[in-house]
Amino acid sequence: MQTLRTPAERFADLPDFPYEPHHADIPDPDGGSLRMAWVEHGPADGEPVLLLHGEPSWSFLYRSMIPVLADAGLRAIAPDLVGFGRSDKPARMEDHTYARHVEWVRALVENVLDLQGITLVGQDWGGLIGLRLAAEHPERMARIVAANTGLPTGDQPMPDIWHQFRMAVQSAPTLDIGRFVAAGCKRGLNDAARAGYDAPFPDETYKAGPRAMPGLVPYQPDNPASGANRAAWHRLAGSTTPMLLAFSDGDPITGGMAPILERTMAGAAGRTHPTIENAGHFLQEDAGPELAAAIVDFVHATPRGNAEGSR
Repeated sequence: MQTLRTPAERFADLPDFPYEPHHADIPDPDGGSLRMAWVEHGPADGEPVLLLHGEPSWSFLYRSMIPVLADAGLRAIAPDLVGFGRSDKPARMEDHTYARHVEWVRALVENVLDLQGITLVGQDWGGLIGLRLAAEHPERMARIVAANTGLPTGDQPMPDIWHQFRMAVQSAPTLDIGRFVAAGCKRGLNDAARAGYDAPFPDETYKAGPRAMPGLVPYQPDNPASGANRAAWHRLAGSTTPMLLAFSDGDPITGGMAPILERTMAGAAGRTHPTIENAGHFLQEDAGPELAAAIVDFVHATPRGNAEGSR
């Protein structure tokens, strides 16, 4: 597998993101290895909060949330998915599959970090990957926070705006990462932040991951990932692991998933779920401190003895 690695100097002087990256090698499908990166902040013995980003962002997306979580005594851990951020970037779109991304994050969480009692936070693809992990490895999960995400199987149609996004990403001669993130924000994105989202991608050859991800969403019932997602949905629906649905009020892509998850998932039942106001698809960017505060409240309200994964 041919991979690219973004030069470290591309990440110099990132606004409000002073965290030094950690790195570890994980197996690739060809018998080699890929380097995954993550940042973390907070007490080493604090309960781990795993912050999974989506398309086409990276751990930079969580920069306003990490200090809130750490100040509350939690260990905030924000990886970069393979193909994004400071992690290695497979050079071909064909190197990216849903199953591989689930396995790469699993390898980091289990084999490298050995996290237990996890509060999983997933947005966009961070939820598509994270919800699979939660279903397939419930013994490691204390809580689940789904934020502007879902677990599509292809059995229900995706909204038209998502198909427009998929076609735009796959067909654009030049993929303007910062512009795509800005388009998913309601409160605006300044030039320094846009540059932060562009930093991992020096040129188009580094963008196979962002280009591939929309096409990996199971939007048809016979998609290669549909069966695994159906099985994960079934397991999660019956799980008592506490689940918080923290969706924004301005996301046309995933907004319709919140009521479906609320009425389907046992762990979400009987809970007051916050709506993050004046926020778009990238609610961490628009309203990071508000989302982080909701997560802190959720952790305090659900001691680990009540969580399925802690038993």
